[in-house]
Amino acid sequence: MTSATGLTKGAIYGNFSNKEQLAVEAFKYNVRILLKEISAAVNKANRAIDKLFAITNYYRGYYDITKSTGGCPILNVGNDTRHINPTLFRMVRLTAKKLEHSIADIIFEGVENREFKKNTDIQKLAKNIYSMIEGSVFMSITHGDRSYILMMTDHIESHIKEHILQ
Repeated sequence: MTSATGLTKGAIYGNFSNKEQLAVEAFKYNVRILLKEISAAVNKANRAIDKLFAITNYYRGYYDITKSTGGCPILNVGNDTRHINPTLFRMVRLTAKKLEHSIADIIFEGVENREFKKNTDIQKLAKNIYSMIEGSVFMSITHGDRSYILMMTDHIESHIKEHILQ
């Protein structure tokens, strides 16, 4: 951190009450960047289907983004903190739920606007989409192979087109 910021350890730690607060703020910062980028992509779309595809399109490039920044902050912090930092782990869970709920809101909008089938299980679909995305990100980063993300985003889009669209 000292080389990234140009500050001394004392200057960095002097702004936080403890290492846990520093970790929480670093996580929040990284997640804000992620959410800002996803939100910008989604906000350009008008229809729910286009919003979902904006998410999959964003994740098609996510391998390159995470490769240069050390990985996905949600996955990294979630895996690293589960048993050692309950406060930070709760923040990861809240962030993941927020993303899942955002997907559910888009699907709900699509059902309400009659873009998607009325009998669509909104929560199940949102959980599946988010889980498939995060799983493919994990596999891509683990194996150094973007094809996991590319195949999964193609699968999500195919599923929506074949089973969800009106």
